[in-house]
Amino acid sequence: MHRLHSFVGLVLALVLAVTAITGTFLAIDNGIKAVQTPAISRGVSVAALANAVAAQHPGVTDIRRHPDGTVTAAFTDATASGVERIDPVTGADLGPYALSPTTRFIVQLHRSLFLGDSGRIVTAIGSLGLLGLSLTGLSLLARRAGGWRRMFAPVKGSSATVLHGTLGQLAIVGLILSSLTGLWMSAEKFGLLPEPPQAEQVVATGQGPRLPVGTLEALKTIDVADLTRLTFPAPDEPTDVYAVQTTAGDASIDPTTGETLQFTPRTIIERLNAVITSLHTGRGMAMFGILLGLAGATVPIFAGSGIVIWARRRSFKPRIAGNVAAKVADVVILVGSEGRTTWGFAATLHRALSVDGVKVHVAEMNEISADHMPAGLLLILTSTAGDGAAPASASSFLQRLADLPGQVPVAVLGFGDKTFGQFCGFAETVSAELDRRGWPTVLPLGTIDRQSTQAFAQWGRDLGARLGVDLQLDHVVEPPPTQDLELISREDYGQALGMPIAVLRFRAPRGRFGRQAMPRFAAGDLLGVVVPGSTTPRFYSLASSSGDGFIEICVRLREGGLCSSHLHSLAIGDRIAGFVRENPRFRPAEGDAPVILIGAGAGIGPLAGFVRANTPGRPLHLYWGGRRPDADFLYKDELAEHLAERRLTALRAAFSRLPRGAAYVQDHVAADADLLRHLIRQGGQIVVCGGRDMAEAVAQTLERVLHPLGLDMATMKSTGRYVEDVY
Repeated sequence: MHRLHSFVGLVLALVLAVTAITGTFLAIDNGIKAVQTPAISRGVSVAALANAVAAQHPGVTDIRRHPDGTVTAAFTDATASGVERIDPVTGADLGPYALSPTTRFIVQLHRSLFLGDSGRIVTAIGSLGLLGLSLTGLSLLARRAGGWRRMFAPVKGSSATVLHGTLGQLAIVGLILSSLTGLWMSAEKFGLLPEPPQAEQVVATGQGPRLPVGTLEALKTIDVADLTRLTFPAPDEPTDVYAVQTTAGDASIDPTTGETLQFTPRTIIERLNAVITSLHTGRGMAMFGILLGLAGATVPIFAGSGIVIWARRRSFKPRIAGNVAAKVADVVILVGSEGRTTWGFAATLHRALSVDGVKVHVAEMNEISADHMPAGLLLILTSTAGDGAAPASASSFLQRLADLPGQVPVAVLGFGDKTFGQFCGFAETVSAELDRRGWPTVLPLGTIDRQSTQAFAQWGRDLGARLGVDLQLDHVVEPPPTQDLELISREDYGQALGMPIAVLRFRAPRGRFGRQAMPRFAAGDLLGVVVPGSTTPRFYSLASSSGDGFIEICVRLREGGLCSSHLHSLAIGDRIAGFVRENPRFRPAEGDAPVILIGAGAGIGPLAGFVRANTPGRPLHLYWGGRRPDADFLYKDELAEHLAERRLTALRAAFSRLPRGAAYVQDHVAADADLLRHLIRQGGQIVVCGGRDMAEAVAQTLERVLHPLGLDMATMKSTGRYVEDVY
């Protein structure tokens, strides 16, 4: 589904962008015209309107009600001719009627790209592509959310993913409607729909003079609100008749008797054509036209964000030569990853199995489907995001697993870092769920610590022994692309406690024209640091955003920690190799609801960054725990400034090594239970960062705080109102 969605979008991006932009202009223009056009109320007959117009323009040739509600009269008088807009009640002239050159240009561009019928075929293909994109996008939205019932839940992921998905939720109905109606109108244009019956030509049968138009009985029975067009008989043709087109059908009226000579009712196809044209253009429906135009305006944004998402996905996935189709594979390798590293291990496994003639297919865990069930073996390689959560390419795996028919022999291999509490936590969740569902396992759950190639090779030997092949996994970790970052300042805390913490600020590298060479980043995103002589990055939460002009992290020195020791040894002017990775799961939600920030120790880094970026003055309440205010009160002066500027609403700092009044951060959370419940009732979100012990103590306290509200931590997490970055 992802591949089909991406392929169609990339191929048709330009056509869809052009037709969407022009369609947006026309839809909004029609909506504005509908607002400006005098309303046509029932009760005015066509006879009365025609009589009023004929009194002003004796040479009137036709009166027409346009789809946008405008009523016009065409005339050829003795001294002048033209087309005037007229009041649908009084028949008074309202000024000349003409499409602007700009509108004519955009109409032609929208309908045919100035390529005639060839262009109309291209735009029809564009409508078909838009329908396909809308339907596959709808399916992907539901899949990503974990089911159709949750399809309109807040979208999580990178900024491009959130933009793409949220716009889809808002515009999907309008886009499906536009594409379906566009296809119908293309079918009508190319004669693919049944033609309405042609009425026989009739002539006037009366022998006397023509009656005044206002006295014709047949026209008195037709309401202007139902009129499409009234064509007057030619003055020099004695047998010519009035031709009337209405929403009900076409009629011919004798000008000498006022009788209806012939009536041809509208067919179902003609009625549908009228409705579909109105739905596609928004003519005559002011607000609908404007909303339809806004839906169309999202298409270029979809194209841009979709290309960004596609490019990111392509950058994460290595090109795997000989990757066979899923339905014919002997072995399927599914990958759960936030970046490239796990994909690299999967590529090595694919190559090693393929050498022995095994047909292997590699895909994201999110792509698991019935197509993978014929395989003889399923190998799952997955990392873990945050506190045991699924990585980006495995976010919907567990939901999709429940819909699969049957079971396949499986082995799960987890990748992680043992310095984090939830080492391979998601791999453990996947393994346990497979066991619960009765899937046969060929190996117990395997784990790889910090990309250990030795552990990976041993797992390969164990797997090969079970499969009866000599499986040699000689993996070389591909170092991530980095940039040199120069240390420009540092603040050191905690030396008196024997627990040093450093706030390190690096100069953001500049590219051409003074622009930042790094991708845009925000507080809560991650800085990957690669220590000299190592290929494995260590990640630190950012305390700064792109707009600050620098990259800032808060680092605690860990005993035996290779990366933290390297960072603490830096002097001003020294450089490190680093790169930025998005971490959209960890940041305050959009909006102006209050946010409760909770952290301890170096975990204050991203929380201080959230406060620093709070220029709108959103209510932010910070709870933070240290040891002694004279030794490790991180960001003390800056937080005081933010309190004065109202970027920070309140600060509650707890210190655990005071001779009197010692407390932990969870103690202040418990003491402020009433305030926190008030903030949560207002839609407040909780954001936690710091060590695992602190996070667990805070979570237990919050359970008690939430209980009177009928809430619990599981509900808060599932709705995105509790997020954490725990290590």
